[in-house]
Amino acid sequence: MKLKSIILFQIVLILSFSACQDNDYSPKPKAYYRIEFPKKAYQPILAPVPFSFDYPTYATLEKDLSRDAQKNWYNLHFKQFNGYLHLTYYDVSGKGEYENMVEDARKLAFKHTIKASAIDQKVIYYPEKKVYGIYYAIEGNTASSVQFFLTDSTKHYFRGALYFNERPQYDSIAPVINFIKKDIDTLISTFRWTNQ
Repeated sequence: MKLKSIILFQIVLILSFSACQDNDYSPKPKAYYRIEFPKKAYQPILAPVPFSFDYPTYATLEKDLSRDAQKNWYNLHFKQFNGYLHLTYYDVSGKGEYENMVEDARKLAFKHTIKASAIDQKVIYYPEKKVYGIYYAIEGNTASSVQFFLTDSTKHYFRGALYFNERPQYDSIAPVINFIKKDIDTLISTFRWTNQ
């Protein structure tokens, strides 16, 4: 009986010492899923609209069905990335209206200043196609990371804004933003007015 007590005591002692190891139980950082990017391929817009451009084959061009949508408003849906490039078009009736639209584009981009770590502006200039504008690259945890407008300065005004249906976390969606920025660059470089 005494031998059983000694053995039991030794087992408890061994278990006690082995339980006192310095294990680190601090929370681990969140991991993000590996993103599989599709191969780059483009197609022309086929809708009867006053503009033309090439857009990626892995995105869907959808008519904007929101309550305030107007004729020639579309959404380029990047379903795999849960994102949309909202595209709006306006006929310009005069210089004052044109200047207001350009100022509105600037205000909409700089509305993100509160959360943005940087907002870079790039001039878009294709005089041979009469396509001019400004490209806003917005960095940080903002709702929109890319906005731009294109115009011929007299009759046409076209605006795009990229949004994701996710809480903004720039560091986690940065690879997707960089991937889609190349698609936006292609859209802009292939853009032209169809009824000049």
